[in-house]
Amino acid sequence: MALSNIYKIRNLFHPVQPTAGIGTGPLSYREFLPDIGLQDFIYCYWQLKSTLHLADPYPYRVVADGCIDLFFELDNPAENYLMGLSSCYTEFQLNDSFNYIGVRFLPTKFTQLYGISAAALTDLCEPMDQVLPETSFFIRDHFSAEMGAGEIVKLLDGYFLNLLQHSSLKDDSRIAHAMEIILQRAGVLNVEKDLDVGLSPRQLSRLFEYYTGDTVKTFSKIVRFQNYIRKQSKSGSPEPHYLDVGYYDQAHFIKEFKKLYGTTPFKAFSG
Repeated sequence: MALSNIYKIRNLFHPVQPTAGIGTGPLSYREFLPDIGLQDFIYCYWQLKSTLHLADPYPYRVVADGCIDLFFELDNPAENYLMGLSSCYTEFQLNDSFNYIGVRFLPTKFTQLYGISAAALTDLCEPMDQVLPETSFFIRDHFSAEMGAGEIVKLLDGYFLNLLQHSSLKDDSRIAHAMEIILQRAGVLNVEKDLDVGLSPRQLSRLFEYYTGDTVKTFSKIVRFQNYIRKQSKSGSPEPHYLDVGYYDQAHFIKEFKKLYGTTPFKAFSG
């Protein structure tokens, strides 16, 4: 498949994690762009760290974004994990002080790069050495607490550029076509009728789960949800109406939003 077609995923999909209140409270969250040679595969590197000592557990919510992440504690890089696609929100209780560094892969790209089924990781957060021992050991042996953002990004770029150069990329143009349709339509489509990509529904479902981690229907819901919160998060933009992004009634919209975000739209965006 041509590079220009692969690159469309990045052009069409910009996964959002909520940052309201972060930076003014006890947490800081930043995203860093990877090397141009990796931007077809990695959406961003990210850093989540405490700016104050946390006397009490801090509930940090990760919303569903359709991506697979790996992350590690910079102060103790042997503590590294792989988090598969989440079909609902995930909440972590953060304690004391921390400095997490992460790598967020674009949909399908983790499997293309590593050749590992995304479906085997769905809704799981596993110690990385159990799934990606070489990557886990690299992180353990090359990162330390005193490193700044520039040095961290340079090390990650070097590792993944080398991995990309030596990987036999696992790819399927039919899945790429299905992904393009879903993203172009912002998740609003009839999965039975609108994904004519040369595969039977059963074949498409099996391959889509292998590459993304979940069904076409679930992934489309996440894309629609992400489209809503991205529109809402744009500075100066009025809150979009649920009908404008493909939801058909308010009760269904609120139920789905709570599953993927962890709270109601009003609570998520008030204040």
